[in-house]
Amino acid sequence: MDCKKFAEEQAAEIKKTVGDSIAINALSGGVDSSVVTVLGHRAIGKNLKTFFIDNALMREGEPEKVVRTFSRMGMPIELVDARQEFLCALKGITDPEQKRQAITDTFYARIFSRLVRETGAKFLFHGTILTDIEETVAGIKRQHNILAQIGIDPEKEYGYAVVEPLKTLRKDGVRKVAKHLGLPQEVFSRIPFPGPALATRIVGEVTEEELEIVRAATTIVEKELKSTGAFQYFAVLLKDYATGIRNNKREFGRIIVVRCIESRDARKASVTRLPWKKLEKISRLITNIPGVNRCLYDLTPKPPATVEYV
Repeated sequence: MDCKKFAEEQAAEIKKTVGDSIAINALSGGVDSSVVTVLGHRAIGKNLKTFFIDNALMREGEPEKVVRTFSRMGMPIELVDARQEFLCALKGITDPEQKRQAITDTFYARIFSRLVRETGAKFLFHGTILTDIEETVAGIKRQHNILAQIGIDPEKEYGYAVVEPLKTLRKDGVRKVAKHLGLPQEVFSRIPFPGPALATRIVGEVTEEELEIVRAATTIVEKELKSTGAFQYFAVLLKDYATGIRNNKREFGRIIVVRCIESRDARKASVTRLPWKKLEKISRLITNIPGVNRCLYDLTPKPPATVEYV
């Protein structure tokens, strides 16, 4: 793959499509949205307005960290506090596809539509990649950023057109482009993180209590498994409870599953064979989280499992 040629062609296409109009995009800090941000910034400069949408579903300290990183690169990012809007939209929902739909509706019909009105933007940039499109179209898992490919006309439904510079690439290709564009290693080598964020790591209803637990477990897992070089690793909070003992008393505690996989582009994945001592340490740390008394390690490859649980 010729990354230089790809970047130049996409920047030219963006400039041709957007012209002198205003475009907006949402930066999550992941490699896909980061590459789109840099391409858009180089193509149309100040006509691109970039936002970080704090949807209450991100990792610990992530919104502030991402804003600092891109500000240092000369790309100002506006932080939008939408936490209550997303929590209200997700209240009472347990079905995985309904959760994803609620997040999609909140992003596009509420947040982005409002930002479009405020900025006068006519275009929204997406970090959609080929795997997102394939999994959604095949009915495997609905990705929240897939619209036109499943018959939704964003211009008609939401009032803006969508631009998808990365839709022909898979994750490994996006990483190569990110490196070529000069993004920091912490960005281009970052493990994948889903668009619906921690909502995909909670089986059942998403509440502030569940988010606090899975966020704490995520911090532990990412710190302990960073040196493995695995494609992806994360923690999942199950809906069920398990009997346990704490302070010599019986309790019903929450169950955390740890997942760590090897893959090239997320189409197929095998399980990382972690050292027993590492698993024991992770289990000990996670069961120290208040309310959690079980820690499991997922041994299922993809297929039959998907990478994420929700």
